[in-house]
Amino acid sequence: MIKLMHVRDIDLNLFVVFDAIYSEGGVSRACFRLNLTQPAVSHALGRLRAMFNDPLFVRRHHVMTPTPLARQIITTVRQAINGLETTLTHTNRFDPARTPKRFVIGLRNNLEAPVLSALVNRISAVAPLVEIATVRCERNNLERELAAGTLDVAIDTLLPLSAEVRREQILTEHIAVFARRDHPEMGSRLDKKTYLRMEHVCVTSRRSGMSFEDFQFQRLGIKRHVRLQCQNFTTACHVVARSNMLLTASESAASLLERPGLLQGFPCPFPISPHLNYLYWHATAEDDTTNQWLREQLRAAAGSLARGHLGRRNGRAAKPSKAAASAPIGIAAE
Repeated sequence: MIKLMHVRDIDLNLFVVFDAIYSEGGVSRACFRLNLTQPAVSHALGRLRAMFNDPLFVRRHHVMTPTPLARQIITTVRQAINGLETTLTHTNRFDPARTPKRFVIGLRNNLEAPVLSALVNRISAVAPLVEIATVRCERNNLERELAAGTLDVAIDTLLPLSAEVRREQILTEHIAVFARRDHPEMGSRLDKKTYLRMEHVCVTSRRSGMSFEDFQFQRLGIKRHVRLQCQNFTTACHVVARSNMLLTASESAASLLERPGLLQGFPCPFPISPHLNYLYWHATAEDDTTNQWLREQLRAAAGSLARGHLGRRNGRAAKPSKAAASAPIGIAAE
């Protein structure tokens, strides 16, 4: 039975320790995160166990596994911590030039390289004490993690979330097709028949179901031959550069392809809708000046990416070619 407790009788720092152990999966890692000694964290955990009359964490294979009660209260604890941090932020306005801060961004694989490059390029000089971490978040957990404060923001496709999660469209990506530069069947353009005759690499994290591109193709009554499915664009680029397979990907993939200079890009010969990306944050962070600053930096980073994408398309259209609309996208080595 849980003891009757009052906030006035509780050291609220105990909940910070609880959150750290839950997040890190162990006392040692929680010590490192909190910059506390192991006896201090162990003592705090002992007080929490006595307070709730529950072990809260059970060691299994060198990992502190939360008990059902710990899982039950973690979201409420994180919401409370996030609320207190927001209150303190309003009292002490965030100064990116002097305030240490670690932001956690939910970001999918295809956007990680371009978004982080643009973001770090923008903030490295003006926010020397700011740290950025990106994590993969399951979509069905996104709202919970934003509410709990384990994610500050996230960027993803349009998702069916409640009104408690704020969103805005942040980046539109058109679809292109990539092949190795010395591909024997590629000339100055890629037509529909050649595309459907070729074998393809598909990048998706799904174990089943269709990728974004194949869902679009299905709507057009088209089926391509996917010879290989992998989880990230770096792998796909290496495979395509050493085979005759094609990769159909959003413009953000170009940032991975430019430096090797081994691949050439073409407009997709089929009318596939662009990939729309949205910025998400929780309603409790709406007026948080720290979160506002991060959102503004991400908007600016996305804007620079969009200008780069537009430059590629304009450069392609400006090339003197009889088939300007089908001219390959220029992706050169640097």
